[in-house]
Amino acid sequence: MEFNSAQPSVVKSIKQRDLLNTWLRLYARDQSIPLISEYQPARIEDELPDLVFYNVDAHAQPPRLTIDSDGTRMSRAYGHTGKGRYLDEYLGARLAPIVMPVYYECIARRLPAYTIANIDDVYGRIVAYERLLLPFSDGGSVTHIIASLKTISEDGGFEIKNLIRGNDKLPVPKLRTIIDRDLFHRAPGRIPSGDVLEFG
Repeated sequence: MEFNSAQPSVVKSIKQRDLLNTWLRLYARDQSIPLISEYQPARIEDELPDLVFYNVDAHAQPPRLTIDSDGTRMSRAYGHTGKGRYLDEYLGARLAPIVMPVYYECIARRLPAYTIANIDDVYGRIVAYERLLLPFSDGGSVTHIIASLKTISEDGGFEIKNLIRGNDKLPVPKLRTIIDRDLFHRAPGRIPSGDVLEFG
């Protein structure tokens, strides 16, 4: 499975960009992925419905991911909760070959992954499924991943219940990236000291 190289600006959602920027600030300090205990984004409570937390056994081949919690929207999109289950088993034979390589690449590269796939809801409306994966470590291999999952439709409303499993069509990948460039957080609207702006 091919992944494009990307900058943080590839992420469309403002909320996901905020989550990524918090990760980047921690990463930039030592040029290594942060501890999960250090990761405390502002207003994370507002994002919890769209977040899924995973424990990672990176020593297994392939790595095993256990769902430590899952957001309410995730549970509705997949039809049931997956807490305590292995992610590949929760996804099932149809979806695992599409989804798991994204997690494996995130673990192997120790960098954020960002993907977009199109899915039809039960009424045939196209829904963009935007996934941001953030890896964390205890100082060695990847031990945790936080996934932010956003669903957006240009048609406006859509049916999220059973969105992922509700029809015979598989999600259609539109974008697969590893965020491996410009791995620092640049505060918006700042002018570097020493720069002079001239207005004609």
